[in-house]
Amino acid sequence: MSFLEEMEELESAEDFLQYFQLDYNQTVVHVNRLHILQRFHNYLQQGADSMPEDEDALRAIYKRLLLQAYQDFVVSDAQTEKVFKVFHMGEQNSFVALTDIKT
Repeated sequence: MSFLEEMEELESAEDFLQYFQLDYNQTVVHVNRLHILQRFHNYLQQGADSMPEDEDALRAIYKRLLLQAYQDFVVSDAQTEKVFKVFHMGEQNSFVALTDIKT
């Protein structure tokens, strides 16, 4: 099975962290699992054009990017990191004048 095929078999943040043999705090993962996986995905997309073809080199890059995604939430939190669109929605001006409300 190729490296990318192995990646397709992984489902949870814990699966990924265990696959790459990374130490992790279960509490951090429990609270931020979707954020970690989304950040990991974002990091992979950012580097997609420069990924090597060699599986060992590719595996090393994936491991480094997953560790970086995990560490983002060890030192910060989901609201600060704003991985998902919902966290950006509050940044928009949401003022609605009373005169704009129609019944």
